[in-house]
Parts: sequence; C-alpha cells; structure tokens
Amino acid sequence: MVAFLGMPDAVAFEIFGFEIRWYALIITTGLMLGFWLILKRSGKYGINTDHLYDIFIFTVPSAIIGARAYYVFFEWDFYRLHPEKIIQIWNGGLAIHGAVFAGIAAVYFVCKHHKLKFLSTLDLMAPSLILGQAIGRWGNYFNMEAYGSETTLPWAITVIENGQMINVHPTFLYESVWNFMVFMVLMLIIERKKKFEGQTVCTYFIMYSLGRFFIEGLRTDSLYIMGLRTAQLVSLGLIALGIAGYIILGKRAAKMPLAEVAGEEVAEEEDGEEDQA
Repeated sequence: MVAFLGMPDAVAFEIFGFEIRWYALIITTGLMLGFWLILKRSGKYGINTDHLYDIFIFTVPSAIIGARAYYVFFEWDFYRLHPEKIIQIWNGGLAIHGAVFAGIAAVYFVCKHHKLKFLSTLDLMAPSLILGQAIGRWGNYFNMEAYGSETTLPWAITVIENGQMINVHPTFLYESVWNFMVFMVLMLIIERKKKFEGQTVCTYFIMYSLGRFFIEGLRTDSLYIMGLRTAQLVSLGLIALGIAGYIILGKRAAKMPLAEVAGEEVAEEEDGEEDQA
C-alpha cells in the first residue's frame, strides 16, 4: 500500500549553514495570518490597533512558553535527563492547550491594563486562533509527529517506527480539517448571529475540544496523567466551560435590555419628582 502523503524533509532550506525548518515556517505563517485577520476584523469590535499590537507582542511569546512548559511538564521523565533539549522547540513538542491557557492569561492582563472588554477581545481572537491551529498542524506532518495508530485506510501516511515503515492515521490532518470547519462556523454563523459577548470563544472551546477529544483517541504520542490522556481530560473541561459560558453569559445578556429599560424608567420618575418639587 502506498500512503497518500510521502515522507517529507523537515528542513525547508539552509541559510549560511543554519537550518530553517518547515515546522517553524508553518507555525509562523499561522501566527501571521491569524493576526492579519484580527486586524482586519478589529473595526467591528472598536478596538484600537495599537492595543492589538500590544496583545500580539505579549501573547505570542507567552503562548509559546506555555505550550513548551506544558509539554515538558508532562514529559519531565525525559527532559530531566536531557535538559539541553528543553529549548529545542524547532523539533516539535508544543502543546496547544498550554499555549491557549498562557495566551488567554496574557490577553487578560493586557485587557486589564488598557481597560478593554476581555470577553469581547477573546471573541475577536478566537477565529484567528483556530485558523492558526488548522495551519500549524501541518508542522506536525513535516516533523513526522502527532500521528495515530496503524491503519490500512487509503489516506494513511507512512512513518518509521523502530526501524520499520508503517502506515498510520494522519491525525494531524484530521485535526487540521476539523479546525478549518470550526473556523468557518465561527466566522459564517456565530460571528454573524451571536447574541452575547463570549459566544464566539465559548463555541471555540466546545467545537475544538469535541474534535480533539475523539482525534486524540487515535494518537500514539499522547501526554498522560494518572494513566489518562491529558488532552482528552482538558477537552472535557473546556467543553464544560464552554457550555457553562453559554448558559451564564446567555442569561446575563437576556436580562440586560430589561435592566436598561428599568434604569431609564427610574431616571424618568426621578426627573418627574424633581419637576414637581
């Protein structure tokens, strides 16, 4: 059987003897396209582009550090014996959940500093995040990582394990396709018809995590905690968080117009009393 994708070279090209890897180029492309989309959509949210550059400057390094720290933490048995490899992120080993958590924390602090609406800012960023993830997954292909168990399906990819060539599930491809679908839902449905601040990012949590939960079950390189796949546990937590957000934020948004009307009526009554006096 011939796998539908060949075995790639991890190195794109060299400059003065320094290797430029596809992994780094693809991750960078995802970041740049994602940020371009944020800038393009920023007018709808009324956010100053200078503030968005501040968010980018603080969030990107925070996300990279968080992604690496998360991965190293769960693979500490290896990295404590090879500490020199901790900084070698060009060889892979960036966990998206670590990037998301660290990135959201960075966004929160920048929003607090500039007095921006945190949930609204996350709504602006969520489609760009999932687009970047969809693109970034192809970096796993060029590093020959994040693939699944053996399969005879015609869309298998060929990898080398223990000196043998085997055909496996291209789970990076599954997730990339799923992420593009989530991106389209966020942009074409949620962003056009959303009813409350935070709905886009809550939808991102639910949809991305739903796909990740099932795809993770096919992978052979999962991170584990107490014998359970870490990504699946985190995915369940994010699905619960997204559903809770829909309930809590949706109810809050439904009450807001009534509260505003009540406030106007009180103000009118107070004005009337002052006129009578």
